[in-house]
Amino acid sequence: MKNELMEERGTAPEETAPQAEKKRKKWSLPKGKKPRRRRLIAGAAVILAAALIFSRLQQGDTAQAGANYQPVSVIRQDITVTVSGSGTLAPADAYNVSTLISGAIEEAPFEEDDLVEKGTLLYTLDSGDAQSSVQRANISAAQARLSLEQAREALNPTAPIAGVINEVFVHNGDSVTAGTALAKIMTSRDLSIDFLFPYVAPSEFYVGQSATVFVGDFVDSVPGTVEAVSDSTSVMSNGQEGSSVRVKITNPGVLSDSFKASAAIGSYSSYGQATVSMAGTATVYSAGSGTVTGFNKLAGSNVAKGEVLCTIESETNRAQAENARLSVASANLSAGSAADNLDDYRIESPISGTVIEKKFKAGDKVDGAASGTLAIIYDMSYLKVEMNVNELDIGKVRAGQAVEITAAALMGQTFQGTVERVSVNGTTTSGFTTYPVTIVVEDYGELKPGMNVSATILGDTVENALCVPVGAVNRGNTVLVPGEGAMTEDGAAVADPSKLEERSVTLGRSDDAYIEITSGLSEGETVLILDQTAVMGG
Repeated sequence: MKNELMEERGTAPEETAPQAEKKRKKWSLPKGKKPRRRRLIAGAAVILAAALIFSRLQQGDTAQAGANYQPVSVIRQDITVTVSGSGTLAPADAYNVSTLISGAIEEAPFEEDDLVEKGTLLYTLDSGDAQSSVQRANISAAQARLSLEQAREALNPTAPIAGVINEVFVHNGDSVTAGTALAKIMTSRDLSIDFLFPYVAPSEFYVGQSATVFVGDFVDSVPGTVEAVSDSTSVMSNGQEGSSVRVKITNPGVLSDSFKASAAIGSYSSYGQATVSMAGTATVYSAGSGTVTGFNKLAGSNVAKGEVLCTIESETNRAQAENARLSVASANLSAGSAADNLDDYRIESPISGTVIEKKFKAGDKVDGAASGTLAIIYDMSYLKVEMNVNELDIGKVRAGQAVEITAAALMGQTFQGTVERVSVNGTTTSGFTTYPVTIVVEDYGELKPGMNVSATILGDTVENALCVPVGAVNRGNTVLVPGEGAMTEDGAAVADPSKLEERSVTLGRSDDAYIEITSGLSEGETVLILDQTAVMGG
């Protein structure tokens, strides 16, 4: 049989073509059993060869698949949650100094790299025209206030001095015109009257001595007090010598400078009649036409300076007062605006910091906003960087967390920063949202504004966490663990990938390399990481 198989293997290729040709020609099988036996033996040989090849390929694929997995142990270690990103450094504050004023620069008392405080003078511009505008505006405001006072006085006459109403010339309901006398006011109730007495020894009259004063035809006398005694004498009309004595009395409310009086001091009587001298008087006149209303003062009433005595009611007076009030408001606004404009000719530093650039100097001319930036000031008390954090990580970040800063321009150096602010104003692009996080770097060394930096925010630390490499966790929060017989005897490789098992786990915190497992695995267990490079043929 073996010899026949070998013979058939040797002769089959040569006989196949003639036999096929005979089939086409005769359309019938040759006689006898031997050709059919040879064909069956040849088919079995082909099937056996294919089986051997498939077995070898299957063994090779299994070995290759096992080599694509890396076994790692479940361990315990500390995990610090980090969030990384990048950004560009900026100063704590920056200001571009500019102006809307046009004119020549008179002063620019600073230079680049100078440290300036807030309010430091940077530029003074020629302000001659502006100062003239301020003066004109102030004059207009003063004139408007005067007109308002006059209009108010026409509507509501006031007392020009403080004192006592001596006389009232009008009553409520009276019609008056401009210039009508309304009342007379004297500054005090105390009146002084100078009397001449026959000359006697100086000791007979002295300051503080009591006196009795008789006024006009009044029946009752008025008590008084000697206020002064003259050191000299004078000749009276009767040819006798006389002494001048000043007596002070309290006005009972009806006396005026039209009254005359005499006095008695001790046993001496004054010579003749003396005119009552008012300490100070003022007559109030109407400044407008109208009807007197609200005059509730009587003779003898006390009044304060500026106190309203009554109202001269008329539509004209009220309209003039309102127009004057509006004029004052407008004039004050104009004066304030002119003063503000004058302040604009003096340009001060709005922040404390370092002069980074000075573009204009004394003698240069500026053309308002068209001149652009005059100088640039940076507050270099600290640097800051704004980093965009995606919505999946923003919950890990909060103000006060430490940050590690590195810059490609300063290789090998790490700087410390702090999260200052986490904004809730996110930006969504292509379905992904990021949130700006502001980081402050106080000890910035050789870092400079404008440098690109990388930042790693150091979040919470989980001590002695049960963890696996991040790459060991697959979609759906699962890991691959070896079942029985899946690993080689030394446990260093996968022997049979078909015996690997998928297990669900609960995840906790993570850093760039490891992730915490809160349930689903135990310390010392093995998990498998698929080597994507090997799978892709790399």
